[in-house]
Amino acid sequence: MGRWHTLAPLLAGALLMVTTQANATQAVTEADYARAAAMLGDRTAPLVDHWVSGGQWLDDGSLIYREQTDGKTRYLRFDPVTGKTAPAFDAQALAAAMNAAAGGKGHPVNPDRLPPLTLRRAADGALQIKTPAGSFRCEADGCTAIARAPSGSEPGAPSPDGTREVFIRDWNLWLRELATGKETQLTFDGQPDYGYATDNAGWKHTDNAIVVWSPDGKKIATFRQDQRKVNRMTLVTTNVGAPRVEQWRYPFAGDPDIIMIERVIIDLTGPAPALIRLQLPPEPHRSTCSDDLVCDDGWDDVQWAPDGKTLAFISTDRGHKSATLRVADAATGKVRDVYTETVATQYQSAPTLGQANWRYLPESNEFLWFSQKSNWGHLYLHDLTTGKQKRQLTRGDWNVTSILHLDPVRRVLWVTGVGREAGRDPYFVHLYKLGLDGGDVQLLTPEDANHSLTASADGKYILDIYSTIATAPVAVVRDADGRQVAELARADLTRLKAAGWVAPEAFTVKARDGKTDLYGQLFKPSNFDPKKKYPIITYIYPGPQVGSVRSRSFVPAHGDHQALAELGFIVIALDGMGTPLRSKAFQDAWYGNMADNTLPDQVAALQQLGQRYPWIDTTRAGIWGHSGGGNATAAAMFRYPDVYKVGIAESGNHDNLSYEDDWGERYHGLLEKKADGTSNYTGQDNASQAKNLKGRLFLIHGMMDDNVPPQSTLLVVDALIKANKDFDLLLLPHARHGFGADSYYVMRRRWDYFVQHLLGATPPKEFELKPQF
Repeated sequence: MGRWHTLAPLLAGALLMVTTQANATQAVTEADYARAAAMLGDRTAPLVDHWVSGGQWLDDGSLIYREQTDGKTRYLRFDPVTGKTAPAFDAQALAAAMNAAAGGKGHPVNPDRLPPLTLRRAADGALQIKTPAGSFRCEADGCTAIARAPSGSEPGAPSPDGTREVFIRDWNLWLRELATGKETQLTFDGQPDYGYATDNAGWKHTDNAIVVWSPDGKKIATFRQDQRKVNRMTLVTTNVGAPRVEQWRYPFAGDPDIIMIERVIIDLTGPAPALIRLQLPPEPHRSTCSDDLVCDDGWDDVQWAPDGKTLAFISTDRGHKSATLRVADAATGKVRDVYTETVATQYQSAPTLGQANWRYLPESNEFLWFSQKSNWGHLYLHDLTTGKQKRQLTRGDWNVTSILHLDPVRRVLWVTGVGREAGRDPYFVHLYKLGLDGGDVQLLTPEDANHSLTASADGKYILDIYSTIATAPVAVVRDADGRQVAELARADLTRLKAAGWVAPEAFTVKARDGKTDLYGQLFKPSNFDPKKKYPIITYIYPGPQVGSVRSRSFVPAHGDHQALAELGFIVIALDGMGTPLRSKAFQDAWYGNMADNTLPDQVAALQQLGQRYPWIDTTRAGIWGHSGGGNATAAAMFRYPDVYKVGIAESGNHDNLSYEDDWGERYHGLLEKKADGTSNYTGQDNASQAKNLKGRLFLIHGMMDDNVPPQSTLLVVDALIKANKDFDLLLLPHARHGFGADSYYVMRRRWDYFVQHLLGATPPKEFELKPQF
């Protein structure tokens, strides 16, 4: 007995060694990788039939949309008055015109696979179509290229009627007549780093002009952007010979100087353009809807009156704790403060960034305001003269997510919202109708699904494409009261399922507090065997502006989640506390402590899923993410080293003092230095925790990343070296933030890393994974 006790640990150790060696030599074959690759979006999307997307309403009330069937895409035009559907244009003619315009350069355009197009109706009824190859005009007898008059190549912001555009040249704003190419200089005092309409937020920098045209096209609202004192970002290319240097202004959190804007109006009505400077001091480069000035639909924090005489805008302080609605006289530049909301954490004008849910209503001397002051995101009607609240339009434990259409004459509002319908996924989007003068909120989309909605300009009709992650999309047209006018198509998943596709599964767990419901998605291998034990991989994006779940509608692939599962894993994505679309308290759960990264909830979910499903092996837990998810992955490996054994951190902003100013200052707060030399940012960075690493960590970063600087990952590398820790590193010499041409290579390396270090198997050597067009 005694001798057995002495030998038992040795025998157990030997058995463990044999088992580990056996697992290490287990092979995952090329056939397994090929099956995984077959689950990627570029392979699965062509297998969905009668799939509608890309709906665009024209000014005559007709709808143009894309329908995919048999791997081919066609553009159709639906008339809701007659109920008839017909081809939107001659696809063969458009493809021929695009190929002719390309002059034999690039891949020939396939008429059965036209790219996404932007369409508008010309005054004579012809279609004007904007494509990657240029602009074209399509009529009944064919399509021709719209000749562009000789002029500069700078990207322009088009006028409402599409005949003119404004652009930036030498830090000044210019006007271009598209028919003639005539150019007129509008401003004359622009200088380097102190120019007009500049599109630079540090993390994002383009040559686009940021402006808002008045409805009649006679005035332009923009700004002069002062970034002369702002720090510079520097990137160095990798090439033979002397490297090239890329440098631009990039403000960091905590910097004494950030980008400032000076608001101006340009009046085009006189014999010469007039520049009106708004009478207020320079303001921080901030918005209510983004960590840039631009929202999803443009510079939405600036709105003109219909007559162009006044301009409303919101000013946001550097820390996003206050938002002030102001109105400017377009003729004099005089500015009047109307209303201010101040919050303890950060104000945003929609539950998720990208939308601006306020509206300027000078015709009725009112404005719509979005607020989360009740702990939920709702709309309030205010008096424009006094700023006082007239009435609360929506209420309850749910959120208005966007204003889809507003009819100021009938005083009716159509909005989307989440969480209102009991017993449904609280993230499902539905459509509602309500009155500005009070009354009940009416549900217009009764189906228990996630609804993607596009309204016509006059609000008479709405395209509704609804689905869940497991059910095929249905595309219908509704009228303004929600009644179905027509069913356009029901997607057919027969060919997709025949190819081995399996739908992900929705799950619910409790948050760190043991009370709050959290919602996630789980991906199993298509050859799932409940008798086996599978390692589990968490995909993470911690927010706070968005969560880890990619979509709650049907998509044929959620990134490479299903592909990764095919290699022998369970893959999950969970929206933890600190992410949007729930209550304000839910989103603010770890405001001022961004190192939280939803990780307590991710760990709680692992424990619950492991107890719920015997086929999940939580002792083999991996995690990966990109950008904020790269930060969260490294944080998981350092702060929960006994939970997560393998992590892949891509493009992570591992120290928010080494990232652009608006991110950390919005969600963590302005830098506060303490008497002992520390600050409220001390200990938040991953480098400070690197000494805790126990598992396998793979760091990946593009050396030309102009969003999250590569130094962010290199700071962690330096800390790991100093802590004498083993880790893996991949630097991509030419890659930007999203990896671009290197993304499939990175994906394959990601699969290899989890197969080798979490599954304990040998991946096929250098499996060639390429995009499939």
